[in-house]
Amino acid sequence: MFPKVTKSIFAFLIVYLWVSVLIAQSQTPTPLWPGGAPGARGTTDSDNPKITIYLPKERNTGTGVLIFPGGSYAFLAMDHEGRQIAEWLNNLGVAAFVVQYRVAPYHHPVEINDAKRAMRYVRWHATEYKIAPERIGVWGFSAGGHLASTLGTHYDYGDPSSPDPIESVSSRPDFMVLAYPVIDPLASAAKDSFDNLLGKGADPALVRELSNDLHVNAQTPPTFLMAAGDDQAVSPECALNFYSALLKAGVPAELHIYESGGHGFGLGSTNPRVSSWSQRLAEWLRDRGLL
Repeated sequence: MFPKVTKSIFAFLIVYLWVSVLIAQSQTPTPLWPGGAPGARGTTDSDNPKITIYLPKERNTGTGVLIFPGGSYAFLAMDHEGRQIAEWLNNLGVAAFVVQYRVAPYHHPVEINDAKRAMRYVRWHATEYKIAPERIGVWGFSAGGHLASTLGTHYDYGDPSSPDPIESVSSRPDFMVLAYPVIDPLASAAKDSFDNLLGKGADPALVRELSNDLHVNAQTPPTFLMAAGDDQAVSPECALNFYSALLKAGVPAELHIYESGGHGFGLGSTNPRVSSWSQRLAEWLRDRGLL
């Protein structure tokens, strides 16, 4: 028999090791289709969409957020628009899921199908992640903001006849955070994003279909938007257009346009002009009862 003190230490070690294993497992990328993604062109890492799971270590609010890093649909900014965002959310007690979606040479609808699958996957596993299935939002940056807003305007409620039970789950986000988002092909990086997503010389009707301010309705999720007025890569008019559409549809929304700040600054921790935006977002999440 162990002495009483040794028993306590032993129990502590068991709990510590269990938590350590859980954290290590949670930050290992998880394929969205374990058997291989539909339409995959190969078997490399970039052909296999996945999520990296970051679960809060202390306080848990029951809220989850899927994160879509930017990168003009050509690459993914997985650090300052992925990992850093997940850690910031964890500090608020929010579970975070960084989505590694496919980018060019893949074209639409591969990207939105990856996004839908990510939402279905997280919602299906909500109990395992200790989040509420009706408290799962999306947060996208730049082209990732386009993908997030596409999910928020082109979602579906699942296919109950699918042999894959995950496919029966709704892909609708419960709220959206759009940071300097591409919405329309306005300015250089936004145009490049549309070219990478659709291919050069895409049918104008398809461009309109994915200009997401044109598809907002009363069922579009509540949205927080942020941009900088001097953004030369993605026009702040993208955020303005989406916000205007939300207002007309009666969807709760909040918009912050900073005078300067440029593009691609993530949380803005190194940019004093925009460093307060994450605080505004935390307040918005709290006001909506998500924290």
